[in-house]
Amino acid sequence: MKVAVSGSTGLIGSALVPLLARAGDEVVRLVRGQAKAPAEVAWDPGAGSVDTAGLAGVEGVVHLAGESIGEGKWTPQKKERIKASRVQGTRLLSEALARLEPRPRVLVCASAIGYYGDRGEETMTEASPAGRGFLAEVSQAWEAAAQAALQAGLRVVHLRFGFVLSAAGGAFPRMLLPFKMGVGGVIGPGKQYVSWISIDDAVRVIQHALTTHALRGPVNAVAPQPVTNAEFTKTLGRVLSRPTFFPLPAFAVRLMFGEMADALLLASTRVEPARLLATGYAFRHPDLEEALRDLLKK
Repeated sequence: MKVAVSGSTGLIGSALVPLLARAGDEVVRLVRGQAKAPAEVAWDPGAGSVDTAGLAGVEGVVHLAGESIGEGKWTPQKKERIKASRVQGTRLLSEALARLEPRPRVLVCASAIGYYGDRGEETMTEASPAGRGFLAEVSQAWEAAAQAALQAGLRVVHLRFGFVLSAAGGAFPRMLLPFKMGVGGVIGPGKQYVSWISIDDAVRVIQHALTTHALRGPVNAVAPQPVTNAEFTKTLGRVLSRPTFFPLPAFAVRLMFGEMADALLLASTRVEPARLLATGYAFRHPDLEEALRDLLKK
């Protein structure tokens, strides 16, 4: 399959491209600025431009590009960039794909479990309604921006990713440092649920979405065993053979991270990958301790 990928140098994209290449797929990268190689297509979501001709013959598209959510405080300007980068980029790409002849068969778009908001102990499936808050609003607008592709007949899959465990980047390496120093501990009450997925499964789920015709619409990209923050903390400490006696109170988290604290660190989102399991996806890392040991080579 010839697959176009946006966000190919990001956390998930940089692991996805080699996986697709090993599977024999031809990968075309959507890049900002001038395309410098035959396997690159120029696009600029901010300017509303994309080299549609460069997408000719593409059979599947994976859209991962967007402003980082976990880096820097959520100033009004940062929040606007987070939303605009997702909505504008998705709309631009969807409209470009809708104009192609022949059109790609499938568009796999990144989304996030932030769609569900802070829901306590309630278990979320793809049928659960949207929650409240900034991330829920962003996720709803993000998914809606693919409407042009949907109306043009593409099979559109919205992968609602949870907390991606990767040693290569994202939030996990920053979380890891205090644990390695022996000063890790629960965040806030510790009762909030963490729905996570290993980087290995994250990219294999994308591959599954590209090739599984029964998948369309929202799909929860999380492991089948969500844990509380306290359970995550205890498990990580055990894997690293480090103590976990130093809690970070909620007020301190809010002082450090502002609004982002409540949305990312203190919110509880307990999510089930119902549609992945229903379509036969076999998780490589369904268990947190095994996933951490594999990731950290412990």
